[in-house]
Amino acid sequence: MKTIEIVTLPVADQQKAKEFYIQLGFQVIVESPMGNGETWLQMGLPNQTTSIALMKFHGIICETSDIAKETQDLKSKGIEVGKIDDTPWGKFAWLKDPDGNGICLHQR
Repeated sequence: MKTIEIVTLPVADQQKAKEFYIQLGFQVIVESPMGNGETWLQMGLPNQTTSIALMKFHGIICETSDIAKETQDLKSKGIEVGKIDDTPWGKFAWLKDPDGNGICLHQR
């Protein structure tokens, strides 16, 4: 894992949360339909590489340059990692920490 790319925050009302974060100085990076009736709403502070996504779930998305190798390394350590999903936005694989918090590997 190279960097924390996105932290997803669970919100009940995306538009209300968006207005709040705009007041804090965040800017919309992406607001786009996800194809499942939900909207991906990603926001960030100016000139920062880590951003937040206002969603119905929580998680941390970490960038990796080689998701296949990363998942194999984690599995060899006994960490359960889900299948790699290949999407138009990159490759993703989810895992959970001992408390059920979501961690996602992302390869662009």
